[in-house]
Amino acid sequence: MRFREGIRLALLQIRQEKLKSAFSLLGVIIGVMFLITVVSVVEGMDRYITEDFSEQVFGINTVQVRRLPSVQVATNPAQRREWDRRPRVTHEEAEAIRTSLTVPARTGVESNSRAEVRGPDGRAVNNVQVSAISPQILEIRTLLVDEGRPFSPQEAARGIPVAILGRSVSEALFPGADPLEARIRIRGLPFRVVGVLEGQGTLLGLSLDNRILVPALSPAGRFQGDARTVGSIVVQTLDPGDLPTAVMDVEAALRAQRRLHPTQANDFHLETASDSLAFWDRISTILFLALPGLVGTALIVGGLVIMNIMLVSVMERTREIGVRLALGARRRDIVGQFLAEAVTLSGVGAVVGVLIGVALTGVIRAVSPLPAQIALPWILLGLVLGIAVGVAAGLYPALRASRMDPVEALQYE
Repeated sequence: MRFREGIRLALLQIRQEKLKSAFSLLGVIIGVMFLITVVSVVEGMDRYITEDFSEQVFGINTVQVRRLPSVQVATNPAQRREWDRRPRVTHEEAEAIRTSLTVPARTGVESNSRAEVRGPDGRAVNNVQVSAISPQILEIRTLLVDEGRPFSPQEAARGIPVAILGRSVSEALFPGADPLEARIRIRGLPFRVVGVLEGQGTLLGLSLDNRILVPALSPAGRFQGDARTVGSIVVQTLDPGDLPTAVMDVEAALRAQRRLHPTQANDFHLETASDSLAFWDRISTILFLALPGLVGTALIVGGLVIMNIMLVSVMERTREIGVRLALGARRRDIVGQFLAEAVTLSGVGAVVGVLIGVALTGVIRAVSPLPAQIALPWILLGLVLGIAVGVAAGLYPALRASRMDPVEALQYE
């Protein structure tokens, strides 16, 4: 009953002294709000990048052979010069890799560029991603044709100028019309539409449907180089456990193809999804390491403010404490009463912080491409931290109140 009385007194104080209570709760509110918001964004990004982003951009169980890394961080001039001297990856090397693999796998090639695309009636779409690919890339990237058909192996081998449109490109060039068998121009080169991809939505705010797929040996395959070269070679193992073996096979085949001596470094770049996403792992690790310090600082400030508020409350209620002690109240009753008040103050701050954090997370998810995700364990942690701050902040004032001499307390003015 006394604990409930402490909670009632704390709520009454919050209602009667709104401004003082707001300042006393501000640190707890900011700390818990920051915890919920930042963790929701970082965890949402982490899940999205390691699962959706990795699958859609790199493919599952894949290793890519590229001339340069896809993510280039903190490079120096010497590194740039070494990269510039590297030869481009070729179709011939892709075939050598395919025949050298010792594990079941798919091998495909891919080159990406940007171009203007025009429909038969003059409609144009700018900055379309044109992917010159081999048919295996459709399976590796899990690209499904919703209308029409994929281009055939014969069309791919002969470099026939056929195209599969992304959903948004199809709707922009052929609004309300059937695009199949229509003629389009990519940088002025004619192509025949044979299919339309299933809609893929967006990735971090960027449309995945603003694209066109064409055979790697078609005229569009030379947008990035000559007819021999490709942007990357992609190998996907059928069994996830075979990926390390495939990486070694690919490296050995390419070194043999380029006649590199054992002492020479690779003049190409091998990249798995985990390698490419290592930069995000570093960023998320830094954020999670910095988060306790930032949240802790706010909670410590909030705890100190609550402690001072409770000390003032103890002083103001000295006679009341003296009366209770004189009437037989035990010291632990006094401690429990003031701890209940402190925990109630910080608990209210934690609840408000959680509500604001959840609201901010919803706003971030609605108005930005960041895939914020609210996790129940972090909400519970925020509430527990709020209560812990209340206990830590209220313990000293409560002990001080319980150790008062009843006679001196009754004489206090």
